[in-house]
Amino acid sequence: MKAELGLGARLGVQRAALWAMAARGDGLARLVSAPWRGEPYGIYARLREGAGVRRSATGLTVVASHALCSKLLRDRTFGVRTTDGAEPPPFTASGLPGDVEVIPSFLELDPPDHTRLRALARPAFSPAKIAGYRAGVENATARLLARAVAKDRFDLVADFAAPLPIAVISDLLGIPDVDADVFARYGRVLGASLDGVKSVRHALQVRTANRELRGLFTRLIAERRVDPGEDVISALAASDELTEVELATTCELLLLAGFETTTNLIGNAVWSFATNPDQWDRLRGDDTLLGPAVEEVLRYEAPVQMTARISHHDTEISGVPVAENSMVIALIGSAGRDPAAFEQPDEFDIGRARDNDHLAFSSGAHYCVGAPLARLEGEVALRALADALPRITVAAAPKWRSTSVIRGPRALWLRP
Repeated sequence: MKAELGLGARLGVQRAALWAMAARGDGLARLVSAPWRGEPYGIYARLREGAGVRRSATGLTVVASHALCSKLLRDRTFGVRTTDGAEPPPFTASGLPGDVEVIPSFLELDPPDHTRLRALARPAFSPAKIAGYRAGVENATARLLARAVAKDRFDLVADFAAPLPIAVISDLLGIPDVDADVFARYGRVLGASLDGVKSVRHALQVRTANRELRGLFTRLIAERRVDPGEDVISALAASDELTEVELATTCELLLLAGFETTTNLIGNAVWSFATNPDQWDRLRGDDTLLGPAVEEVLRYEAPVQMTARISHHDTEISGVPVAENSMVIALIGSAGRDPAAFEQPDEFDIGRARDNDHLAFSSGAHYCVGAPLARLEGEVALRALADALPRITVAAAPKWRSTSVIRGPRALWLRP
């Protein structure tokens, strides 16, 4: 109880300080504070003014232009940990005693550990493997969508956008008897922790999710060592390059990253098409636009809106000094709306010329290893939705997630 009271007091002070900065107009503070965070694109536009980089009152440096975000994500001067490797703590840390041992996933590590762990996960997402996953993705898509459109109205997120990638990544990992609702809860709780633990209640939810996931993967890893299969857990368990905790943490990351981004990709896609019905008509009439449509959604409404890098020595970004071990925030959502990189960036256009890459899957050493699978699921989902829904009829205003790093609807009710 003492630890919970202490955590609650610290979080309360942090929230109050951030809100005060936001009220005074600090852009980064507004992006992470209610009520401003729900409408980030106007804030992004102001942060792109001038050089596109500025020092926030929070003490962090913010990069908002496409050119600078792209450069930052590729620059080996920056990493994801301090030079001694000690900070920051894993994003799934609850801040409370009694949690399982939580270490950074390879998403949160610099070379050489990042290189070693990423190399072990990469074969699951090779071109040959991705091609072999298509039939399973199509079958899961057809099954879930048929069940959803049989209702008078359905929640796109709960009935389709969340259970589809959960079914796909669970099959790849070899997780039996999946409860999609439970896994979706893990995703919401741990995905929200990318913003930092928000409250004592959230911390308790994070601790519970960590315990349950660790128990699941500890059991599955032990089983696959005795009776291996063709799944990803079996392949990882056979390696002698992972400690026990690294193995469990890698499995946990692949599960969560394997469905959280894709759930929001699908949700953001349907909302974007619902508000741009002419683009839905274009997509329904031309299958060659499926791939470009996924890329346009990723640019226009990126599921991951921001990411962090830490300087490994004293440096500068467009004249703004950055001290060693200082954190810099790359605003991926802003980069996708930068008029210097994309013509008429606030328009949703699935036929857009691709003169610049969006940064929705990051870039450089930390480019998303699961991006090919997310793209496949996005294309298959859009094709099936286009066949099933001649028009996207929204039954109620969407409810958006109350997070800043992850962007997507938590509920989007449609009528078939």
